[in-house]
Amino acid sequence: MPKFAANLSMMFNEVDFLDRFDAAAMAGFKGVEFLFPYEWDAVELRAKLEAAGLTQALFNLPPGDFSKGDRGFGAMPGREADFDAALELALSYTEVLNCDLLHVMSGIVPAGVSKDACTETLIANLKRAAPIAAAKGKTLIIEPINTRDIPGYFLNTQAQARSILEAVACDNVGLQFDFYHVQIVEGDLAKTFEAQFDLVRHVQIAGVPERHEPNVGEINYPYLYDLMDRLGYDGWVGCEYRPKAGTVEGLSWMKGI
Repeated sequence: MPKFAANLSMMFNEVDFLDRFDAAAMAGFKGVEFLFPYEWDAVELRAKLEAAGLTQALFNLPPGDFSKGDRGFGAMPGREADFDAALELALSYTEVLNCDLLHVMSGIVPAGVSKDACTETLIANLKRAAPIAAAKGKTLIIEPINTRDIPGYFLNTQAQARSILEAVACDNVGLQFDFYHVQIVEGDLAKTFEAQFDLVRHVQIAGVPERHEPNVGEINYPYLYDLMDRLGYDGWVGCEYRPKAGTVEGLSWMKGI
């Protein structure tokens, strides 16, 4: 049975962020993830985790200025200093939160910049970051994201991610496999997951197309949960979805799994 982690950026929005840890634990979750913790003090977040008996599964590097269109720096030529600063800050949070995984956001391809240049930048940044993260016992992951949710995002396909990860060739740099994004971009979920399994370090789920609960929409998740078990996946499965109604009211999908 998969280990489900509630995504506190999207779930339990009925209460303030710092109250979502207790809400997730009361709903039966043992782990949580969120997009960005940097608005809050790391020690305060750790206290919330410990009080609720939760494990921090994942969070993202700082994305930059959302209002200016930033969605990460990983593949952005000329922003290597921003990437290094983002990595340093994120790693300081991982140590306090006892979190082993960091998602490196690639960013949106700038006007006039080739995808080849972005690819080279992401590979170079990951190669430089990997030993820094490894020294702290941390793993970096990249995630292909569909361009319907984030138009212009650099990293979109599994083949693209594999090519980059093989070029980086570091044990602590892997793949975040989000079934929601993969279904929108490529489909053929079971075979695609099997083909990428050697690279997978974290999984995320949501219903397609509306990004609601995983039992809402076109994906047969019970089949995929069984597949994860058969393949021996023992990492977290992040529930990165927007509840269709209330968060707790929508958790019936977890019963009987």
